[in-house]
Amino acid sequence: MRIAIIGTGYVGLTTGACLAAIGHEVTCLDNNAAKIETLRQGKVPIFEPFIEEILEEAKDRMRFTQSYAEAIPGSDVVFIAVGTPSMADGSPDLRYLREAAAAIGEHLGGGFTVVVNKSTVPIGSGNWVESLIRESRGGRNGKVEFAVASNPEFLREGSALQDSLYPDRIVVGTDSPRAVDVLSNLYRPILEQSFTAPSYLKRPEGMAAAPLVTTDLASAELIKYAANSFLALKISYINEIGRLAEKVGADVTLVAKGMGLDARIGTRFLQAGLGWGGSCFAKDTAALVATAADYGLGMPIVSAARTVNQQQRERVVEKLLGELKIIKGKTVGLLGLAFKPNTDDLRDAPSLDIARALVARGVSVAAFDPVAMERAKSEWAGVSVKYCETAEQVAEGADAVVLVTEWAEFQDLDWEAMAKSARSPFVLDGRLFLDAARLAKAGWRCARI
Repeated sequence: MRIAIIGTGYVGLTTGACLAAIGHEVTCLDNNAAKIETLRQGKVPIFEPFIEEILEEAKDRMRFTQSYAEAIPGSDVVFIAVGTPSMADGSPDLRYLREAAAAIGEHLGGGFTVVVNKSTVPIGSGNWVESLIRESRGGRNGKVEFAVASNPEFLREGSALQDSLYPDRIVVGTDSPRAVDVLSNLYRPILEQSFTAPSYLKRPEGMAAAPLVTTDLASAELIKYAANSFLALKISYINEIGRLAEKVGADVTLVAKGMGLDARIGTRFLQAGLGWGGSCFAKDTAALVATAADYGLGMPIVSAARTVNQQQRERVVEKLLGELKIIKGKTVGLLGLAFKPNTDDLRDAPSLDIARALVARGVSVAAFDPVAMERAKSEWAGVSVKYCETAEQVAEGADAVVLVTEWAEFQDLDWEAMAKSARSPFVLDGRLFLDAARLAKAGWRCARI
């Protein structure tokens, strides 16, 4: 099939690469000229494991353009994968979705086209996109057949390719049976797991097929918000339990293990720590609360999860005050900047709130991240942070070190040498990730968030 994808961020680029890898002809469109030129040169503007390898394998079936006239006519499926950032009231900013829908309407050619909302959008957006496309057609000559569908993504940054090729489920919401047929055929190699698995992304053992869930438009749109909000709830819940565990002398990691072995609960997303960040959970929980408010409903559970998550970041300063007593004039090192390992994404990263809070209190902040340093230097231009060349340098002269992102390599640092270079060898494990016994043996005083 011929596929067009509008937007080459994490979702758009990953989706395009995977669809091309299973045999489709893909044109990726973006209005960012620099990004398109970078992709044409075979370079990747984001960090995602194995994205370079899959793009190289699929390069003969992929094109990159800024032109709707080049991308849209003749496409069987057009994915909209543009950003929908939160506005001040929590509702999503839909300006890019509006622009994309209008441009699609202007350039639709002959034949039947399925227009797919891949972006996370408010309930009712499918109907809105359809009306925008029809409106933009105006009095243009020629009959154009199209249908709108919602096909939400459930990708984890750092595992996005794995999640695309070997999904838990594929959700398609549309009122058009014809659109269901088109998208079923589009995803058939993934649904049936009939494609040849890349050597670097092996098919999970025992996976023979992926389920297809077909719904109406509104249900598919709500599935995305409901799923992400529930995962956010699990993280905030275990963090709330963690606070109580600290007071009563319990170990929250053991509590989570004991809970998670109950099949009704499960172990995933029960990792206590600094909480969630990234582009999805904060935005989607805010949007769900805002959508409910439009209908006169409150979302107290989701709202509480958001509050707990923000409080986890504030606890870093509280913990440091408890240990150091006075932090003004002190130096604190941050290990990790990205909101999670295996990505360079800094959107809603706890590290930024922590750095700002410390700097505001007169603290000198040093930081290191294996892949997000250049992005931080660019995106955090207004934050006074010293960027170190190595993780070990973060400890030099530090009064405390905070583990912010659980990069695997941080477990294997030369903690003995780092303790000797620190002014005060105190480490705050913000992800309950480090081996406390080993660090104590290396000379560190340890605490957990």
